Amino acid sequence: MPSSTSNFERVIPNRPWRGIAVTVIVAVLIAVAAWEVYCRSLGYEPTLNDTSDLWAEARRHVEPESIAIIGDSRAWFDLDLDELERGLGKRPVQLAQAGSCAFPVLKDLADDAHFHGTIICSIVPRLYFAPPGAPPMEASQKAVQRYHGQTWAQRASHELSKPIERSFAFLKQDDLTLEALLKRLPIPNRPYAQVPPRHPPYFCSIDGERRARMVEQCAQPGRLQTRVKNGWIALFTPPPPPSYESPEAFMSKIGKAIGARYVDTKASIDKLRARGGRIVFVRFPVTDELKKIEDQQTPRARTWDPLLKQTNSPGIYFEDYPELAGFNCPEWSHLSAGDSVEFTKRLVPHLTEALGAN
Repeated sequence: MPSSTSNFERVIPNRPWRGIAVTVIVAVLIAVAAWEVYCRSLGYEPTLNDTSDLWAEARRHVEPESIAIIGDSRAWFDLDLDELERGLGKRPVQLAQAGSCAFPVLKDLADDAHFHGTIICSIVPRLYFAPPGAPPMEASQKAVQRYHGQTWAQRASHELSKPIERSFAFLKQDDLTLEALLKRLPIPNRPYAQVPPRHPPYFCSIDGERRARMVEQCAQPGRLQTRVKNGWIALFTPPPPPSYESPEAFMSKIGKAIGARYVDTKASIDKLRARGGRIVFVRFPVTDELKKIEDQQTPRARTWDPLLKQTNSPGIYFEDYPELAGFNCPEWSHLSAGDSVEFTKRLVPHLTEALGAN
């Protein structure tokens, strides 16, 4: 009697499968090689992606008495870990993130009962006082959540991805993914649908300690440097108030959010100090057109000065010291790789003094 499964048997057609497989593999390799060559011709180089997994890996290196760097990309670019270790006697852990608000990380460290070390916190007012739900807050919160909830599968995937990212230039999560490329399409603003400003392109290398260094193409005048500058202008130009809310009500809401950030920051710092921890705020160099925009929109008297006063914390503002104020930011917002070393060397005595009085 025939088997009841005979009707489901399939006959594999007689084709040159080995040749087809070889052809597909060769075609894929040629396509990958061509894309890699093209990306390198645009100035991209192999480097790690600054993912939330890489941040979580760095966060796990924080010990009870560690020095932790938190904040935005200026602390990420402008601080050299070697010079800090040489001057402060301990190698810091780099926890700063591009385009992020430092507060969620400050709160996470303050809530960590085992941590009683030192925090160096960068302040860019537009980022630090970002309201809940804004992209700078979400970037930091995502990293903190990944640290506390990272699975073993995610950790394994991260470890496997690192050698691949160090080998291929086209693996840039913020620039060369399909989603990122689609965002470059010239779509105009429409009623009730405003196109968000584009982020600056890749212009740094990142190592295993999350040290960011500006690539030489950006440190020198040219197309990349111009693109980055234009990106800052768009990102630091605030959008108009929503049409459904009066300008007065909108500004009142922003004022309340900033006031709440002062209160929450003080509470976290008080908790940290109760365990013997210390903190120092740092305003890193910013130059040219971007400095004009920041000084106008977030003046020192309305942001930096109240922050230090209300939290009773020491702060280092680069403009207050001639040896720190003379640096030029090639793309207006960050120091070149070479200048970051010299800047850190000059900053260390001020950090030592500020932390000693903390």
